[in-house]
Amino acid sequence: MTSKKAAPKQSRVKHGSRTFNIINATILLIFTVIIIVPMWNILISSFATSDALSNGNFIFWPKSLSLDNYRAVFQDSGIWQSFFISVLKTAVGVVAHTLFCAIVAYPLSKRYLKGRKLYSAMGIVTMFFSGGMIPTYLLIKSLGLLDSFWVYIIPALFSYYDVVILMNFFRQVPESLEESARIDGASDWRVFFSIILPLSKPSLATIALFHGVWQWNDFMTTKLYVTNESLYPLQMRLYNLIVQSQAASTTGLKAAVAINTTSRGVQLATIMITIVPILILYPFVQRYFVSGTMLGAVKE
Repeated sequence: MTSKKAAPKQSRVKHGSRTFNIINATILLIFTVIIIVPMWNILISSFATSDALSNGNFIFWPKSLSLDNYRAVFQDSGIWQSFFISVLKTAVGVVAHTLFCAIVAYPLSKRYLKGRKLYSAMGIVTMFFSGGMIPTYLLIKSLGLLDSFWVYIIPALFSYYDVVILMNFFRQVPESLEESARIDGASDWRVFFSIILPLSKPSLATIALFHGVWQWNDFMTTKLYVTNESLYPLQMRLYNLIVQSQAASTTGLKAAVAINTTSRGVQLATIMITIVPILILYPFVQRYFVSGTMLGAVKE
């Protein structure tokens, strides 16, 4: 009797699960299309001719493909310098930021640290309040960081949000490992670099990925603090290109139309060049990123 009643119930559960899977797959498919279609349009439009772009219509596949936009980008003598600056500031910024936040998070993860609550409160304040744009500019000016490469690195060294993430990971490392290392004569620095960091690769990769994307896409730092064009990253060069094309389109001259359509193709080509490195890098850190976001979510 019980088995007969259980059979329809199991059938309803299976039917409900199947319905949920269909709805879930449909929603994910819609979001996938919403994301892929604009990216596809940018990719294909970057290979389109100026005549095709002048119509302003959505381009799914142009009548003819052209590499003129990419030739125009790579013929710019400053593009390689900007690419080098973007790669350099991203690489140096990621290593410096991740290491600095880890060094701060390790002692804060220890309950026996004197003044830990005070340091944590000071860090939380930085998550909600900042000094403001003008005081920050005056501070950076007083430090001599204007028109300096280090303006990309030093102000972005610390993020208490990333420190909190790393603190939670460090607390999950068994204390017995640290005690065993100290019995063998290891110092705090040796424990940190030889035990804590290797066991925290998922969290470090997560922090590195987020900060790396931010460093690569950041142009406001350049806009506010850098006037030397030799220190411009790719994003700032793209920003200037968009501003110049918009200024040309408002002149009302026929020549401006040609300039605008040509620069639009160059804009799209530059956009593709700027996002390709992130697309190449992401698969290599994806497994760390996924494990980093899931680790600690379930307590056994």
